[in-house]
Amino acid sequence: MAPEFLPGNRLTLLNSGREFFPALIAAIDEARREVHLETYIFEDDASGRPVIDALKRAAGRGVEVRLLVDGFGAASSIDGVLPELNAAGVRTLVYRRELARFQLRRHRLRRLHRKLATVDARIAFVGGINIIDDLNPPEAKAPRYDYAVRVEGPLIKPIRRVMLRLWDTVVWASFRRRAAVRRHLAPVVRKAGDETAAFVVRDNIRHRHAIEDAYIEAIDGARNDILIANAYFLPGFRFRRALLAAARRGVRVGILLQGRVEYRLQHYATQALYGRLLAAGVRIFEYQPSFLHAKVAVIDGEWATVGSSNIDPFSLLLAKEANVVVRDAAFAATLRRSLDEAIAEGAVELHRRDWQRLSWHSRLLRWTCYQIVRLAIGLAGYGGKH
Repeated sequence: MAPEFLPGNRLTLLNSGREFFPALIAAIDEARREVHLETYIFEDDASGRPVIDALKRAAGRGVEVRLLVDGFGAASSIDGVLPELNAAGVRTLVYRRELARFQLRRHRLRRLHRKLATVDARIAFVGGINIIDDLNPPEAKAPRYDYAVRVEGPLIKPIRRVMLRLWDTVVWASFRRRAAVRRHLAPVVRKAGDETAAFVVRDNIRHRHAIEDAYIEAIDGARNDILIANAYFLPGFRFRRALLAAARRGVRVGILLQGRVEYRLQHYATQALYGRLLAAGVRIFEYQPSFLHAKVAVIDGEWATVGSSNIDPFSLLLAKEANVVVRDAAFAATLRRSLDEAIAEGAVELHRRDWQRLSWHSRLLRWTCYQIVRLAIGLAGYGGKH
């Protein structure tokens, strides 16, 4: 199913928590009828506490406030933060409360990885930023690098529809009939700006490959340059083939990835792909100042995406994800400038000759990690050339 591009939106790019959290809290504080928030992680920390307090204030003045968190990503908040919010009048639900240990059954691995919010059916937020402090974990020496988008305009309608549908699904699955949405606002769909954009989700019903397909379509149509920034980059065969084909036809392809090791298995599995990408002329940059959590791309200065979806099996095959895809030169230029600054100020470019000098045991380590990830995908029932 092709994305539905809607004109007339106003999209504001938000760089990391320093811009996202003030914008989100300001919108919640202005809410008069409804706040609806979805997140993978929800922590009671330096960034999470102000959001908790804003949600409580909104509920206290009679706003219908709904919070849906993932049962694995937000596990630490289920017994602490959620009861506090419930007591203040916030309605909370948990998506898939438990993750069975030592099991790779696909239904257990399907998580709510989206980061979405709507306020009064007139403002929305879409991106990759969880409700967690940018300096978490404590050993981080610089803020986590990520993006979100503040949305006004016709795109509100599909964002809110998707959020309400999942809320209702969790209500029925958890036998929480009283948590059903009591009233429905008419989304504000009048023109708010000049940007044309689509809301693209990945789920296991009608949109199994929607985000991956949107990327590949744009990559296949690229004529000048592609710049992707992604926290966890382990693309399948189709995605890799599209990138390599673009590089072969002369498109400038750059990828900004994590330089810091957060999860060793994923980190080294990703590096197993470096050799072939570098040999094809793809430029690879590793971001060093902090943990890179971004999931964005700019292609040919006209197409851009910001969202929650990594380019790895978890995001592309298992989790519920959501991205905004934008066709607008001004928005794409803003995101591109931000990425170029991050590369210039804090990234190290890898070169093919340096990669070829790796010792045989370093190469073996990366190849082994890659094979372990592939095996895990197969055991979960998601093998093949996705």
